[in-house]
This record gives sequence, structure tokens and C-alpha cells, in this order.
Amino acid sequence: MESLFAPPPKPVSPGLYIVATPIGNLRDITLRALDILRAADVVLAEDTRVAGKLMAAYDLKKKLLRYDDHAGDKILPEILDRLAQGQVVAQISDAGTPLINDPGFRLVSEAQKAGAAVHPIPGASAVLAALCLSGLPTDRFLFAGFLPNKSAARKTFLGEFVTQSATLVMFETGPRLHDSLMDMAEVLGDRDACICRELTKLYETAHRGRLSDLISDPALAEPKGEIVIVIAPPVAAAPSTDNLEEALKLALEQYAPADAARQLSQMFGLPRKMIYQKALEMQGKARG
Repeated sequence: MESLFAPPPKPVSPGLYIVATPIGNLRDITLRALDILRAADVVLAEDTRVAGKLMAAYDLKKKLLRYDDHAGDKILPEILDRLAQGQVVAQISDAGTPLINDPGFRLVSEAQKAGAAVHPIPGASAVLAALCLSGLPTDRFLFAGFLPNKSAARKTFLGEFVTQSATLVMFETGPRLHDSLMDMAEVLGDRDACICRELTKLYETAHRGRLSDLISDPALAEPKGEIVIVIAPPVAAAPSTDNLEEALKLALEQYAPADAARQLSQMFGLPRKMIYQKALEMQGKARG
């Protein structure tokens, strides 16, 4: 009979482990993450005080080293030396998956160059949690990180995503949320969006609506807590007859009317029979 419980942990081999931690609810840590942290010779953390609370919650007594944008370069040689000695090094962030809008890219790159094994230990992610909660398309998305602080820089930043046919995911702070929503509506247009706050925590909330509605929502004037903004992709414009005629003219230079109609039907989302009839008409006019 198969066990109803999780299989026993396997021995942890030497290397660098990128360990995802909870984004709010401490019970969202994985069993595998706990196995790695128990086996670690040293744990790298953005903020050792935040990491200490997580470690204490699971009775883990490990050496903690600060690893962030400021201290990273200073302790990198020590980390690489530990990996060369065959130690287990775990990197965690304050919340969620390390490297995602957090320090660690250079560490992973240098560890791989040195020949050390690198293992991702997946788990909680505010980006994925917000996508699941938003009710917006999830088949294609783009994570853009934190928005710039100033309006002018923010508008320039948002302008890069105007034509992206993907759901956008961004981080923002409560005090800047209202101004950022104003800039989003101006640059991206009045799209559907969802504002997720305090994900997995006691006061988790999700406000859905058009950007114009969210701008005027008093609950979003200056909310507290961690905020993730999810914005729907742009609505595709209906194909125009002019575009179709131009595309059909070019297609008929290489294909028979039936083949041209089949290809353009998929491209424009229009009935093949209608395009085929138009192709015949255009050929008749050309001959006449």
C-alpha cells in the first residue's frame, strides 16, 4: 500500500540552491525548501532579520549572510570558496522566488562559471499568485518589475509595452498607486486591470475593473501593503477592408485564389469563402 504522506527527504548534494520562500503566509513554504534549509551550511538572505523570523518559525538554526545589491560583491568570493569546498549554500529572498526582481543573477552566473551545481527550488511567487487571482488572460504575460518613481520616467517606461499582446504584471507601492494608474490609463488606454494587495495574507484583496474605475476607487487612494498590478493586453483592432485588399493583392502574386483565401482567413479571422470570392473579383478586374 502506498504511503499517504510525503516521501522521505533525499540527501542534499553540494551546490547553490535558489530557494523560494512564502510571500506572506508562512505555511506556503515547500517541504523541499525546508529540506534544503536544514541541510544548508550557510543561508544567504536580503535581510537577515526577515530571514531570521522565517528560520525561527521552523526551528532552523543556520548561519545567515547578508546578500543584496550592496553586500553581494563583497561576499561573493567567500560564497564561491564555500561552493568549491563542497558546501550547501541556500539563497532566499525576503519573500517569494529569489532573482525575480531581487538580487542573485550575478551569483548564479559566477557559480555556474566556477563549475558549481545550481538548483532552483520553486515555490511562492507574487507574480503568479496575482495572475491567478486577476481573472485576466494567463496564456501570455510579461513581468515588468517595479514602476519608475517619477511620472515622466513612468510614462516612458509604460510606452514600451503599448503594443505588447500580453497581460502585464507590475509591482507598485501604495503611496504611488493612484498616480501610476493615471499614467497607465493615459499611456496604455483604459484597459481591464486588477490590483492585488497583501497576497496570501489576512487582508488579501483584489480590485478589478477598467483603469478609469480603479483610479476613482476610494479604497485605492493610498492603500497599504504589497501591491501587484495586472493589466489586460490591448484589444485587437478589427481588420480593415483596406488591409485585407492589400494583403490579398500581394498573396495573389504567389498563390492561387483558394490558397490565398485559406492563408488570409487564418490571418484576419474572416470566412475563407468571403475572401475567396473577393480574390476572384480582384482577378477579374485585373484581367478586364
